[in-house]
Amino acid sequence: MKSARERMDIISAYREVGSYRGAAAICGTTPKTVRRVITRHEAGGIAPQRKPRPHNYDAVTQVVIDKIAETKGRMSAKRLLPLAVAAGYEGSGRNFRRLVAEAKAEWRRTHHRGRRPAVWAPGEHLVIDWGVLGGLHVFCAVLAWSRVRFVRFAADERAATTFALLAECFETLGGVPKVVLADRMGCLRADIVAGRVVPTPDYVRFASHYRFRPDFCEGGDPESKGIVENLVGYAKADLMIGCELVDPDRPKARPDLASANLAAARWCTQVNAATHSEIAAVPAERLRDRELALLGGLPGLRPRIGGPAVFRKVDRLSCIRHGSARYSVPSTAIGDSVEVRVHGGELSILTRQSGATPPQLLACHQVVGPGEVSILDAHYPGARPTVPARAVRPRTATEKAFCALGPAAQAFLAGAAAAGSTRLSADLAELVDLGHAHGPETLLEALTRATAFRRWRAEDVRSILAAGHTPTPRPAGDALVVELPSVPTRSLNAYKISPDTAGSGDAS
Repeated sequence: MKSARERMDIISAYREVGSYRGAAAICGTTPKTVRRVITRHEAGGIAPQRKPRPHNYDAVTQVVIDKIAETKGRMSAKRLLPLAVAAGYEGSGRNFRRLVAEAKAEWRRTHHRGRRPAVWAPGEHLVIDWGVLGGLHVFCAVLAWSRVRFVRFAADERAATTFALLAECFETLGGVPKVVLADRMGCLRADIVAGRVVPTPDYVRFASHYRFRPDFCEGGDPESKGIVENLVGYAKADLMIGCELVDPDRPKARPDLASANLAAARWCTQVNAATHSEIAAVPAERLRDRELALLGGLPGLRPRIGGPAVFRKVDRLSCIRHGSARYSVPSTAIGDSVEVRVHGGELSILTRQSGATPPQLLACHQVVGPGEVSILDAHYPGARPTVPARAVRPRTATEKAFCALGPAAQAFLAGAAAAGSTRLSADLAELVDLGHAHGPETLLEALTRATAFRRWRAEDVRSILAAGHTPTPRPAGDALVVELPSVPTRSLNAYKISPDTAGSGDAS
């Protein structure tokens, strides 16, 4: 914009020369600027009103406005362009996108969604929701007033799992709030009638047992549970990824739930002891000082979650039978009565609840078909042998005397029996006599060599003994160490030639 002095110079130059071009040459500006300054001066110092310039999309502007209003600002310019072309638009796509952007901005300016902030009261609301990342399901709950957070992990989002984690949340908080606000999750919802959610009968019984009122968010209204949505995102970013509970490179790898829940409990203790940015207070202190006294009391016993209990007795094979299949249990539970629960293709075996002691998980198996078995080696003291073990049990005096020689004799007997030696009983007596004649150590060496070369007759052992030595066979590639016999040696001086000896030799 020109200053007042510059405008006066332009006006004076124009009055002197009488043309825009001449005044522009004198003032060092453009004729267009001179014309604009003179026009405003003649109008009394008021800028002349510009005439609106026509646009090539004026003919389809109303079509775009109507479609934006119809789709509530969600239709893109890419989808609107064919409609505009059919209505007569001949301009470029870039110019049309500018029109759509202006129409959407105008629609949002007059159709924004205003809402009131939530005002929470102590002891009133607990907000819950599920999230999943890398195949690991995370259950999140927030006590709305004090902002105390509860996070646990599970293998699925079934109703029984949700009830169990909700009961654990109440026990961790030390009381029950008046209202539990949940999303419209399928495990808690039986039906929706006229926009109102009908909870499942199991959820109603669970809520009656703990004396709270179940409530559900409005459909398509994420702001009504934003307090727990933020917690789900925080738990995924800071706990699941930050503590490396899930591997982004292996999304199908299922982590250990026990260790993940221990990490979640430590994480909750940490975040609940830190100052919350929204309330500028420590959540654990707000719960302890003010809100805990307003929570409802916990019932004496947990309700049974799921179907009727199924109990089995652990047999002497350290297994239980369920659905005509066999599942292993730690051997320390042999003879005990255990509880069996099945959900999501997984069978869990737990100890029976005794008094206030909750059931403890003993084993977890994938459900197998009738007639099949699911055995875990960790449930037994030792690893399962690859072949069945058949112990040597001597009965007669000859058998006992032969087996008393040691493992080499027992290995010879087992090999001869497996090879089908029909004269083994008679050969044992002869082998015992050979032991008396040659000594036990020599006989054992001969038996070891006979076993290595699979020679199972007494005559073969006698031949080895008659040879006088029993070299030990070695695998191919190993060094063969042979003891050579010692021979007399002479020093080098014995081969020295003296001068006298050399002269006598020449004379001859």
